[in-house]
Amino acid sequence: MRIKLFILTILLYLFSGMAAADEAAVKKSVQSHFPDNEIESLRKVPFLGLYEIVVGSELFYTDENAEYFFFGHVIDTKTRVSLTNERLQEVMQARRIPLDSLPLEFAIKTVKGNGERKLAVFTDPHCPYCKSLEKDLVNVTDVTIYTLLYPVLNGSAKRATEIWCSDDRLKAWDDFMLRDIEPTGKDCETPISTLLQAGQKNKVNGTPTLVFADGTFVGGLIPAEQIEERLNDAMKKN
Repeated sequence: MRIKLFILTILLYLFSGMAAADEAAVKKSVQSHFPDNEIESLRKVPFLGLYEIVVGSELFYTDENAEYFFFGHVIDTKTRVSLTNERLQEVMQARRIPLDSLPLEFAIKTVKGNGERKLAVFTDPHCPYCKSLEKDLVNVTDVTIYTLLYPVLNGSAKRATEIWCSDDRLKAWDDFMLRDIEPTGKDCETPISTLLQAGQKNKVNGTPTLVFADGTFVGGLIPAEQIEERLNDAMKKN
């Protein structure tokens, strides 16, 4: 009996080692196709002998030789559930952007009420969803908001520069986003390139992207009540 258990243990060890070696080989092959992107996750999935790969906001599959990439949803025919979507949501929810790792010294800072709760927002002045978010944030209090200029849309860099170079950046930002009053700032040295690098490093693919004190983040516009819930949850965790 002991011999059987010993053999079984050895076999399990060998198989786990082979699996790790296989994943490493597949990852190396896949990485050669994405020289400028980090492979966040690679694992073998229990169907079709495929490997699941996560790069940025993309989740796709490959064969054991990394000769073919498969994009699309894998659907469980019994439950009619997209296994791909479930896994992508799981990956996104597990991601964190530590608030103190961001260049907050280059933010347009707003302190409301006691300012205890913290929120950083990657935002584009020409993004309509960002303008909607600003209107929702008007009614959120007891929060410190770090507005990180992230001009990724056409023509936004010029507008972001004008806002940053204004005598009163916060007023210029609020005037433009809430009241459609154009900023009067001229050219000056800005931290925009640093902010863009920070966003790219943290896989910020769109605006607005909200980062909370516990490192959780949301890409896209969410209702004010959800912002309140997340701010409170982050406070409890810290």
